[in-house]
Amino acid sequence: MTMTTSGLSVARSGSGQPLVLLHGWGSSRRDFAAVLPALADRFEVLAMDLPGVGRSPHLQERPTVAALTDAVEQALDREGVDQVHVLGDSLGARVAIELARRGRAASVVAIAPSGLNVPVERLFQGVGMALARIVGRVASPVIEPLSRSRPGRTALLPTLKAQPWKASREEALAVRDGFSDSRDFCRTLLWALLADVPRGLDRITCPVTLVQGTADVIASGQTVRYLPLIPGSRFRPLLAAGHAPQSDRPEAVVEIVEQTAARAVRDEPVPGLRPAA
Repeated sequence: MTMTTSGLSVARSGSGQPLVLLHGWGSSRRDFAAVLPALADRFEVLAMDLPGVGRSPHLQERPTVAALTDAVEQALDREGVDQVHVLGDSLGARVAIELARRGRAASVVAIAPSGLNVPVERLFQGVGMALARIVGRVASPVIEPLSRSRPGRTALLPTLKAQPWKASREEALAVRDGFSDSRDFCRTLLWALLADVPRGLDRITCPVTLVQGTADVIASGQTVRYLPLIPGSRFRPLLAAGHAPQSDRPEAVVEIVEQTAARAVRDEPVPGLRPAA
């Protein structure tokens, strides 16, 4: 069931404890197609399009990580959901960490979260994302035809997936949603990715698992930089997986989400905790 109100567009499926899916910038909630069925068997899944993507309106205010997180929280309030487990990728993982900092997350799996790259890496990321936006706009008419075949999907997704031929049509169309058709792309790239500096991560009290594919050519080494900053966080590398590894290693991603959520259910003590502000 998909619901769109004055805020974010949310697709809700499954039953159980609530789990929010947050995609990266340059993608959409379609990017979770490979793991959605298995997750919906175990959780009540709320897959969201971030502001400016799909049927979600762009923000009028400056689209910082804080503003994006405000929009996600408002969507949760409208859906009548309080604390949630969160699976996020890239910018979505950064928003997931911010939800944890605010005490809204019961557990977080953060795949290649943005936010801790150094200036040279930010320059590389900014140029790469801007070029991908231009290419996406120019190639928009051919993305749908290419998405119908394995060779086409392989041509569309080599920078995001280590095994792009395994991706579904939905995942290929996520590129069109995120790069070709998204609104407020450049402002979000600037304020939510290039200018973002995470703060207050020592306030996080829920289980956090940091994940990065070993073939990720986008995130550089920033994922492990979160480890000393988030109390009790754990790191899981994914072999033969890229920046958005959901279809590269779907079973592993689902397993990590389940294990991290189970840590929250057990109320496992985390070293160095203090109440979230």
